[in-house]
Amino acid sequence: MKNVMKRHEGVVFSPGNVPYDSVLTFNAAVIKRGKEDYAMVFRNDFFEPGTKDLTRTNLGLAFSKNGLQWKVEKEPLFELRTDKIHRAYDPRITVIDGTMYLCFAIDSVYGVQGGIARLSDDFQVDEILTISTPDNRNMALFPEKINGKYVRLERPMPVYGRYGAFDEKFDIWMSESPDMVHWGNAKVVLEADDVEFSNCKIGPGAPPIKTKDGWLVVFHAVDNDPSRGKNGWEEKWTKRYTIGVMLLDLEDPSKIIGVAKEPLMIPETEDELTGGFRNNALFPCATILEEDDTVRIYYSAGDMYVKTATAKLDDIVALCKGELA
Repeated sequence: MKNVMKRHEGVVFSPGNVPYDSVLTFNAAVIKRGKEDYAMVFRNDFFEPGTKDLTRTNLGLAFSKNGLQWKVEKEPLFELRTDKIHRAYDPRITVIDGTMYLCFAIDSVYGVQGGIARLSDDFQVDEILTISTPDNRNMALFPEKINGKYVRLERPMPVYGRYGAFDEKFDIWMSESPDMVHWGNAKVVLEADDVEFSNCKIGPGAPPIKTKDGWLVVFHAVDNDPSRGKNGWEEKWTKRYTIGVMLLDLEDPSKIIGVAKEPLMIPETEDELTGGFRNNALFPCATILEEDDTVRIYYSAGDMYVKTATAKLDDIVALCKGELA
């Protein structure tokens, strides 16, 4: 398959950008407001004070005029910790009818959950609107109502699935809501077994972008190889995360128009293959359709940095339709 993506050289965001405690900065939501006004909400992992226990997470806020150089606000934006909730992480931002909504994952005593909050114009969390039942995450909202309903992509994580107990074959689902609070009418959109370059789980990445050909969705896909050994900070990391792309019907996004047969991106560069917390891992966080019909993808490398790459919209759509070999 033709390689249509052009990487920006090096990382565009790292722990060194952050003026407070920071060890890992990744899985960042990015939106663009106007011609030269990018905003990022990033996941910031840091050590529990007084320990080397990497279990604390907050969400930080940064701004940029070109989407490459970022100025971080002096204090974290948001940290969710209660007697039942350990942390909120992996933000995604979608603007719907002028209102910003923040999707995020939650680690709680009950398992992994997904939340949606409404943001104010200055990116403060106005209200947490909904928190899902366990186990669900990777939520990404469509940027407009479809047939009068809010719609989101998500990735349930059933322990006892059709593949057998404790098998990580998780699929991409879709659900809808009349009010951003109550969600239902869930449908499977893309099954893990239908992604030829994955033998493990898949899940939504960035919020979809609307094109004349359909909803363009980048997703993450995982292949697992038990022969892989130490590949990062942990004793063993056997997975590889790649980026896939699909095109969904505008009126019924549970219908797939096409899925690229090969990954849109795989770990290739030195900062994607070495030096990270978990190497060999790309995770798409945000997509922006620029004025010249260039698609900019922000993605994490090694669960440690944020990088970006671009491609022409027509080329990515052609890959989804099987028109570009």
